[in-house]
Parts: sequence; C-alpha cells; structure tokens
Amino acid sequence: MSSTDPASPAAEPVSTQAHGGLPRARVLSIAGSDSGGGAGIQADIKAVTALGGYAMTALTALTAQNTLGVQGILPVPPAFVREQIRSVRDDIGIDAIKTGMLGAAAEIQAVADEIAAIKHQTPGLPVVVDPVMVAKGGAVLLQADALESLVRELLPLATVITPNLPEAMQLVGRELDTLADMKAAARTLRDRTGAAVLLKGGHMQGETIVDILLDDSGLTEFPGLRLPGRHTHGTGCTLASALATRLGQGFSLIEATDQARRYVQAAIAHAPGFGQGAGPLWHAHGWHGGLS
Repeated sequence: MSSTDPASPAAEPVSTQAHGGLPRARVLSIAGSDSGGGAGIQADIKAVTALGGYAMTALTALTAQNTLGVQGILPVPPAFVREQIRSVRDDIGIDAIKTGMLGAAAEIQAVADEIAAIKHQTPGLPVVVDPVMVAKGGAVLLQADALESLVRELLPLATVITPNLPEAMQLVGRELDTLADMKAAARTLRDRTGAAVLLKGGHMQGETIVDILLDDSGLTEFPGLRLPGRHTHGTGCTLASALATRLGQGFSLIEATDQARRYVQAAIAHAPGFGQGAGPLWHAHGWHGGLS
C-alpha cells in the first residue's frame, strides 16, 4: 500500500494506549548502530520503549563501538536506507521521526528526500533532527562534505533540531562561550532553518547546565544541576528520541522538552557503571519510576 493512499497506515490515527493513557506513538529512528548499546539506534529503541512508544529503525551505519570509543564504521548504502524507511512507512506508519548519525552527503540526501515525502503526506508530523557530528570519544561521525547538505537539505525539514555546543559551533561557525552566545546561536539556526532549536549546554563549564529552547513562543531556559560521574554516553541520542516520542504522543514542544530532559537526568542518575570509559545510561528506569 502506498503512503500516498489516504488509507495508508502512515495517515491513520493511533488508537492503542500505552501506560498512563498516552498514545503508543510509532517512532522511527534513522541513525547508526552502537554495538556497545549506549548510543545510536540501541539507545533510541530503549528510550522510546521506556516512554511508552513503539520504536522502529532505519540503520544508516554499523559501528564497532564501546565506552572507550569507536573502532570502526561501516556505512549502509543510501538506497537501502531509503528502502528501510519506505518499508516502515508503507506498513506500520509513523507518528514521529528522529534522526541521528547520517554520515555522508548521499545518505543525508536520501533521508531528506524520504522525510520530505512523508511530511508532504502528513504535514504536522514531528521530526527531531539530532545533528550528530562527533562521538563522545572524538570519532568523526559526519563527513566534512556532508555539513552543507545537512544544513541545506535536512535541517529545514525538522520540527526541532537538538545540537550540543560543539555541534552548534560548527553549524554557526563561531565560538560559543556564554549563555548569551548560546541564545544568539539559537536565533541564527532558527533564522537559517525555520526549525525550533533546542541547544544543549552540557559542554559549558560550571555546576549548572542550561539548555535553551527557541520556538514560536520565544526562548525558554531549562536549568539543571550537573550530575557527577563519567557515565553520559548516549545522552544526546536519548534526549532526541525521548523528545520525538513525547511529540508523537501529542505533547507540546515545551512539555516534551521538559519531560525528555527529566527522563535523561534520571537515566544518568541510575547509570549502571558499565565499561571502562564513558559508560551508558540506564534507560529502563522509565519502566519503574515513570519520569521521576
């Protein structure tokens, strides 16, 4: 069945309910795999499931990866990335999309084309773009020639983009050292892309972390205390997929951001301590304690 058919599952409302009476939103993650399970597709599946969504995937790359870093990357051909997206779209349907590691310009173009087609059929579909560029261990995950394609083709399709400070600096081409710099960068990105911007401040020095959200309602600050410890691998992936889940369940962007941040904070607080480097979060806390 084609997605252009009005009876396509992609256009059908979600009627089943997850815990807490929330819609069991169908969330498609388009991202790379993390063999260590802490980030990428694996983190996305865990976060979406813990928040009552139904996770689906389109793999853009395989990685050999653990808490110490990325040892190898095997890209998935763009044509097969397209096939995965269309397979999910035409049968199961999609209530929200999250993108992560995309790799080269050809993969970005393929993903942008497919998302544009889906949004043409479902204009209000939430799309969360996490512009993953560098892994926590320093491995480059976005090829240099792909940055222009990301900005030109994909970011304008987003409902919200979720860069951290290093990613935002690459996107705007300048240093970001203060909260005022972050606010100016968010405005630059919003003006350039038309998307809402959730700029994460975790790389800023200090005991207080401030994330800022710039959307149609203006600028909102989300302050929080920095949690101790080295187990923060996959925080960006987890936040973006949690945000996509809540948006797919019908929450406003401000509500979804607040809940996604609290989910990540609890996942860091419950980190299991695995690995010798930057260890993973504990995504499953959502099954037991909700969002708190």
